[in-house]
Formats: sequence, structure tokens, C-alpha cells
Amino acid sequence: MNYIELSYWDLVAGGVLVVLAAGISLYLQLGLEKRLAIAAVRMVVQLLLVGLVLKLLFSLVSPFLSLLTALCMIGFAGREVMARQDGGMPRLLSYGIGSVAMLMSAGIVTMFALTAQLQPDPWYNPRYALPLLGMVLGNCMTGIALGLQALTTGASQNRLGIEARLALGADRMSALKPVLRQSLRTALMPIINSMSAIGLVSLPGMMTGQILAGADPVEAVKYQILVMSLIAGGTALGAVGAVVALAYRITDNRHRLRLDRLSREGI
Repeated sequence: MNYIELSYWDLVAGGVLVVLAAGISLYLQLGLEKRLAIAAVRMVVQLLLVGLVLKLLFSLVSPFLSLLTALCMIGFAGREVMARQDGGMPRLLSYGIGSVAMLMSAGIVTMFALTAQLQPDPWYNPRYALPLLGMVLGNCMTGIALGLQALTTGASQNRLGIEARLALGADRMSALKPVLRQSLRTALMPIINSMSAIGLVSLPGMMTGQILAGADPVEAVKYQILVMSLIAGGTALGAVGAVVALAYRITDNRHRLRLDRLSREGI
């Protein structure tokens, strides 16, 4: 495949657009220029480090290093889920639920793709496993974070209705069912919107990158369809697992609503 190699001056020229965005923020007094600058610096540093790490992993093809890298990715994703929770949810609780849900969901769909569809040799080849895990993990992270936040907010706002259903004899999952449904709708809406608009409105990054690298557009489309299917499945599995786990956490075996467990003292 033929691709156009970018120079560092090309990247600097692209960075001018970030400076332009910061200038707009400064002119309109949005107060975002500092955050934008920090985000841009973090992006550059993180991507450069990732590039060096991936270059090393691709040359070694070690299952242990690939597994360690995957666990680190999941750990950082769990931290992002934790950081996106408002309303006083204990940090350890949100980190634990988010990390375990992503480990199970993203791990299952990535293993499925590696062993059933892509079948690289060896199957744990980091050139295939880590980018695929990263794409699935990023979307799972968003869905899980939204689902957990929606459940805590919904349970708090509908506390009286939930407790009334429990008092009338409903079990905890039946009493929480309306809130659970809304939480899962919230968690899955971003991937549904992405799948609905892809192709007609937007060309996803992986597909665009393959085309720019010289791949056949039809082959790039095939890969993108596979990736979007994996993302949808992984997000659904992760969101359901996380939301149900939190639902059990905010109730007890006597079918009582225990929102006190969402306080830092109740963990």
C-alpha cells in the first residue's frame, strides 16, 4: 500500500488550527483556551509515547507484554469512568464496576474478533489485538460511564416511586426496571447514533486512515463494519453488566433501596 508520509512541519501546520481554536475562545471569553492547550499537549505526548510503545510491542510480539498493555488500557479506561461520575458515587466503587465491566465486555468481543474473524498468526499479535481493543474499549468506556451516571441520577430522582413499588411487594429489579431501561438507553444512544450516521454523514477514523494509507475502499468498509459491530456488542454487554452491578449495589437482599451506599461513607 502506498501512503503519503507526513513530516513534522505538516503536524506543526495542523497545530495552527488548534491555536486558532484557542484564539477564538480567548476572543469570545469562553475560558477554554487553557484547557484546550493542556488537552493538545496531552494528546501529542500521549500519542508519541503510544507510538514508541507500540513499535516495541510489534517487534517483540510477546503475549505477556500484550496482556500487560491491555490491562493498563483497561485500568486507564476505568479511571475515566470514575472521573465522569457525579453525585458523590464512591471513587473505588465506580472504578471497580467500570473496570470489571470493560474487562469482560471488551475482552470478550476482542477475543471473538481475533479468533473467529481476523485470525492473525499468532492470535495475540499486538498489531491487531491492541488497536482493536482500543477502539472497542473507548466506546465501552463512554457507554458504561453514561449508564452508571444515568442510573444514580434516575434512582435519586425517582426514589419515592421506587420505594413505593418495593413497599407494594415488587422485588428490587422490578422496582428499578424503569430506571434501568432509561439508563441502558442513555448508554447505548451514542453508538446507535454513530451507526446511523456512519457513511452518509461521517467517515470513521479507522476507515479514513486505511483509505489514506492506500487500502481498497471496499476492504476498508468491510473492516469498519466489523469494528462497528464489535463496538455495538461490547458496549451493550459492558453497559448491561455495569448497570446491573450498580443496581444490586444500591439495593440489598431484603429488597430495600440503599442510596446511602453511594455516599463515600457507605462504600
